[in-house]
Amino acid sequence: VQLQASGGGLVQPGGSLNLSCVASGFRFSGTKMYWLRQAPSKDLEWVSSISTLGTIADYVESVKGRFTISRDNAKNTVYLQMNGLKSEDTAVYYCGRDKYGNGRGQGTLVTVSS
Repeated sequence: VQLQASGGGLVQPGGSLNLSCVASGFRFSGTKMYWLRQAPSKDLEWVSSISTLGTIADYVESVKGRFTISRDNAKNTVYLQMNGLKSEDTAVYYCGRDKYGNGRGQGTLVTVSS
Protein backbone atom coordinates (compact mmCIF):
# COMPACT_ATOMS: atom_id res chain seq x y z
CA VAL A 1 0.00 0.00 0.00
CA GLN A 2 1.30 3.41 -0.95
CA LEU A 3 -0.21 6.82 -0.34
CA GLN A 4 1.68 9.80 -1.67
CA ALA A 5 0.41 13.26 -0.85
CA SER A 6 1.58 16.37 -2.68
CA GLY A 7 0.63 19.97 -3.36
CA GLY A 8 1.62 21.60 -0.10
CA GLY A 9 3.62 24.78 0.20
CA LEU A 10 3.79 28.23 1.70
CA VAL A 11 0.69 30.39 1.26
CA GLN A 12 -0.51 33.64 2.72
CA PRO A 13 -3.59 33.78 4.95
CA GLY A 14 -6.69 33.75 2.78
CA GLY A 15 -4.92 31.85 0.04
CA SER A 16 -5.66 28.49 -1.54
CA LEU A 17 -3.97 25.18 -2.16
CA ASN A 18 -5.09 21.96 -3.79
CA LEU A 19 -3.63 18.80 -2.30
CA SER A 20 -3.50 15.48 -4.14
CA CYS A 21 -2.89 11.98 -2.92
CA VAL A 22 -2.16 9.12 -5.29
CA ALA A 23 -2.90 5.66 -3.97
CA SER A 24 -1.71 2.24 -5.01
CA GLY A 25 -1.62 -1.30 -3.73
CA PHE A 26 -5.27 -1.65 -2.78
CA ARG A 27 -8.71 -1.33 -4.31
CA PHE A 28 -9.01 2.44 -4.22
CA SER A 29 -12.47 2.61 -5.75
CA GLY A 30 -13.87 0.45 -2.96
CA THR A 31 -12.21 2.34 -0.12
CA LYS A 32 -13.46 5.34 1.82
CA MET A 33 -10.66 7.87 1.93
CA TYR A 34 -9.57 10.38 4.52
CA TRP A 35 -7.45 13.48 4.89
CA LEU A 36 -5.73 14.06 8.21
CA ARG A 37 -3.27 16.66 9.46
CA GLN A 38 -0.75 17.10 12.21
CA ALA A 39 0.15 20.59 13.34
CA PRO A 40 3.43 21.25 15.15
CA SER A 41 3.35 19.81 18.66
CA LYS A 42 -0.23 18.59 18.24
CA ASP A 43 -1.92 15.24 17.75
CA LEU A 44 -2.98 13.89 14.40
CA GLU A 45 -6.41 15.28 13.50
CA TRP A 46 -9.03 13.96 11.07
CA VAL A 47 -9.91 16.67 8.56
CA SER A 48 -12.23 15.17 5.97
CA SER A 49 -13.49 11.94 4.48
CA ILE A 50 -15.20 10.90 1.27
CA SER A 51 -17.28 7.87 0.38
CA THR A 52 -16.25 5.36 -2.26
CA LEU A 53 -18.30 6.99 -5.01
CA GLY A 54 -17.54 10.51 -3.86
CA THR A 55 -21.15 11.26 -3.03
CA ILE A 56 -20.78 11.75 0.71
CA ALA A 57 -18.19 14.04 2.27
CA ASP A 58 -17.62 14.97 5.88
CA TYR A 59 -15.46 17.65 7.46
CA VAL A 60 -14.16 18.67 10.82
CA GLU A 61 -16.04 21.75 11.96
CA SER A 62 -13.03 24.05 11.69
CA VAL A 63 -12.72 23.58 7.90
CA LYS A 64 -16.37 23.42 6.86
CA GLY A 65 -17.14 25.88 4.08
CA ARG A 66 -13.44 26.31 3.27
CA PHE A 67 -12.18 22.85 2.29
CA THR A 68 -13.60 20.49 -0.33
CA ILE A 69 -12.66 16.84 -0.67
CA SER A 70 -13.08 14.98 -3.96
CA ARG A 71 -11.79 11.87 -5.67
CA ASP A 72 -11.11 10.44 -9.10
CA ASN A 73 -11.36 6.68 -8.96
CA ALA A 74 -9.98 6.34 -12.49
CA LYS A 75 -6.78 8.01 -11.31
CA ASN A 76 -6.67 6.47 -7.83
CA THR A 77 -6.42 9.98 -6.48
CA VAL A 78 -8.10 11.91 -3.69
CA TYR A 79 -7.96 15.70 -3.52
CA LEU A 80 -8.37 18.39 -0.90
CA GLN A 81 -9.13 21.88 -2.18
CA MET A 82 -8.33 24.33 0.59
CA ASN A 83 -9.57 27.90 0.37
CA GLY A 84 -9.54 30.72 2.87
CA LEU A 85 -6.48 29.28 4.57
CA LYS A 86 -5.70 30.37 8.11
CA SER A 87 -2.53 30.17 10.17
CA GLU A 88 -4.12 27.41 12.23
CA ASP A 89 -4.29 25.26 9.09
CA THR A 90 -0.50 24.99 9.14
CA ALA A 91 0.29 21.29 9.38
CA VAL A 92 1.58 18.24 7.60
CA TYR A 93 -1.35 16.81 5.65
CA TYR A 94 -1.77 13.09 5.01
CA CYS A 95 -4.27 10.96 3.22
CA GLY A 96 -5.29 7.67 4.70
CA ARG A 97 -7.68 4.74 4.66
CA ASP A 98 -9.10 5.37 8.11
CA LYS A 99 -9.67 8.37 10.36
CA TYR A 100 -6.82 7.39 12.67
CA GLY A 101 -4.19 7.62 9.96
CA ASN A 102 -3.10 4.00 10.15
CA GLY A 103 -0.78 3.22 7.28
CA ARG A 104 -0.77 6.80 6.08
CA GLY A 105 1.97 7.59 3.65
CA GLN A 106 4.26 10.52 3.28
CA GLY A 107 2.52 13.79 3.99
CA THR A 108 2.81 17.23 2.47
CA LEU A 109 3.59 20.34 4.47
CA VAL A 110 1.20 23.28 4.34
CA THR A 111 2.43 26.52 5.87
CA VAL A 112 0.07 29.47 6.13
CA SER A 113 1.97 32.61 6.97
CA SER A 114 2.36 36.19 5.88
